[in-house]
Amino acid sequence: MFTIGEFSKLCCISARMLRHYDSIGLLHPAATGTDNGYRYYHASQAKTLHTIEKLKSYGFTLSEIKVLLELPEDALCIQIRLQHQKIKDQIHSLNSILRQMEQDMSLPKEETTMKQNQYHVITMDTPPQNVYGIRRTINIDADSIHLLFANLQQEMNARGLKPAGAFQLIYLNEEFSHENVEVEAQVPVNSTHPDVHTLPPTLCAAVTHYGSHENLHQAYAAVLNWLEEHPEYQISGPSIERFIKDEHSASDESELETGVLFPLIKIK
Repeated sequence: MFTIGEFSKLCCISARMLRHYDSIGLLHPAATGTDNGYRYYHASQAKTLHTIEKLKSYGFTLSEIKVLLELPEDALCIQIRLQHQKIKDQIHSLNSILRQMEQDMSLPKEETTMKQNQYHVITMDTPPQNVYGIRRTINIDADSIHLLFANLQQEMNARGLKPAGAFQLIYLNEEFSHENVEVEAQVPVNSTHPDVHTLPPTLCAAVTHYGSHENLHQAYAAVLNWLEEHPEYQISGPSIERFIKDEHSASDESELETGVLFPLIKIK
């Protein structure tokens, strides 16, 4: 067996960290001296230590690793695959942030201000529409939204329904959240079916956003500013994102067109 100092040197990890792992029950010494309290380790424990350090590098917390070490190999592989997808999602999110930062750094201040104020908010009366939709609770990210609309298309195909207008996403939560938000993906249809319902005519504040969805928040900010300038109107329902020109009809992101609509009532 090896003393904690020897094991520390051979495994390239500090003795302080080994003591910490012992204190939280992650990696106990193979033996402890009864007379001096010294910790001793077997060479075979280096494999467990390597696994701990590898799982740490994958982003697992020490409390998670303690559970993972008890799993059979196939179950551990499943957890690593889930962590792999989680990290991919984080990278995608961080890349979006980096692109936005690079874009902002490359624009003069006055051009950035002009870009933020390029939206023209209007009020419009939307006519009654027959729509088919599906409700889900999802995370708001591109992959989840694409999967949601793929499921909507599958459900429509199963019912023999065909789209007769732009697909849209309705946000049903009272407060916005990136995680666990209730939405309805829907599309106008011409056919009748028990699962098709009619949307009533609605007065809306509306604005069109052109380009990447990464900057869609600017359209929401334009509606916010418009509402502040028009206190005679009040929001009366959930927000709508209408995909006027989506990825299937645009050759690149610059050609995307997305309508942002907020139902209104006039209070003055």
